[in-house]
Amino acid sequence: MMKPWSLTASEALAKIRSGNLTVEAYARSLLDRIRQRNEAVGAWVYLDAAYILKQAKELDKVPIKKRGPLHGLPIAVKDVIYTKDMPTQHNSPLYEGSFPKVDAASVRILRHAGALIFGKTTTTEFAAIHIGPATRNPHDPTRTPGGSSAGSGAAVSDFQAPIALGTQTGGSTIRPASFNGIYGFKPTWNSISREGQKIYALILDTLGLYARCVDDLVLLADIFDLEDDDEETDPFYGVKGARFAICKTSVWDHAGEGTRSAMARAATLLKSHGAIVEELDLGADFANIEEWYRVVLHSEGRTAFLSEYRVGKNQIHDVLVSHVENVDNFSRKTQLAASDGIAALRPRMDEIAGRYAAIITPSVPDEAPVGLRSTGSHVFCSMWTALHNPVLNIPGFQGANGMPIGVSLVAPRYRDRHLLKVGKAVGEIFETEGGWKRQVYE
Repeated sequence: MMKPWSLTASEALAKIRSGNLTVEAYARSLLDRIRQRNEAVGAWVYLDAAYILKQAKELDKVPIKKRGPLHGLPIAVKDVIYTKDMPTQHNSPLYEGSFPKVDAASVRILRHAGALIFGKTTTTEFAAIHIGPATRNPHDPTRTPGGSSAGSGAAVSDFQAPIALGTQTGGSTIRPASFNGIYGFKPTWNSISREGQKIYALILDTLGLYARCVDDLVLLADIFDLEDDDEETDPFYGVKGARFAICKTSVWDHAGEGTRSAMARAATLLKSHGAIVEELDLGADFANIEEWYRVVLHSEGRTAFLSEYRVGKNQIHDVLVSHVENVDNFSRKTQLAASDGIAALRPRMDEIAGRYAAIITPSVPDEAPVGLRSTGSHVFCSMWTALHNPVLNIPGFQGANGMPIGVSLVAPRYRDRHLLKVGKAVGEIFETEGGWKRQVYE
């Protein structure tokens, strides 16, 4: 018999709604899975089993007619997102044991829908650096699960939670999704409220979503009211006959053999299923975006971490100190030029992306690197974060060591529903024929 912890969110909800699974039984199954695997993975920074079961029992008492659309669904939350009944510590000694006593807007919306907020997952310091935490990749404990949403990506990949919240300022949702072999969705910037999560860069920070299938991401899209203006007038009918663009971007030199192979395989598979696949060269107009992104990130970090710098300079990472002290000597004129330069490219990218069902682009340079100190590079993600486009990591490929590698699908801003629709069709092909198969570790 299938163990409850192995269910997708959609499968679990169906069983809870039909009366074939109680919220308590589901929670207990996940807790058993976590006890079995926590030493190997280390995805959680806060988990109160007794409190989880207390909440689960209360949810089971709710009359059927009063149950929300996510009734009883356990959701893991990255530890830079406020939770009123759990600490939010940002992996920083400055916030050790801190209880904000208020939910982030995203968490409040999920609770209202009946979700069971399960626990807090590990992150790098303030979701702002590329070092640690000690969380391990479920597919190889000698490798990083990525960052900064390390725990959320690892927990979903290892069947310790069906869904998790992450964040992305550079590549902190897409990179862990690729490294862990799951779906990671960075919706259009500011389409989901960021109220109540630690800010690094207001014009970059985006709430991210993790799941093991696209249908589960659609559940969250429903709850967060993600809508496309033209969803009905411009439907996606399937891969056959659809146009896709292969966009290697200006940082293609950073791609290792695993990603190069994944991109080539993705194009071949789509063509074999009747798609039209074209190479897309963005040209010189987009050549400055990586540097502009860096200027914006450091300049906004200068504001975001001033309070921590003032009260505990010796307790924050040198990277954050360098932002506040503006060691790069970025002038306000330089900051404005970078911000305005990126802003001018956003409608242009929307027009380009609108010509295709989706743009296919790398998620990561290669497999998850060995070692837990570095969480890997966001070099292939930062451009899309800056442009505010929705991005979906699709698993299915693998590197030389058998580790998962995903590729990203990109759509114009506020075409989130369209992207999920395309992602489901493409994901079914890539997961079936891409070469990498999801494993369940005991």
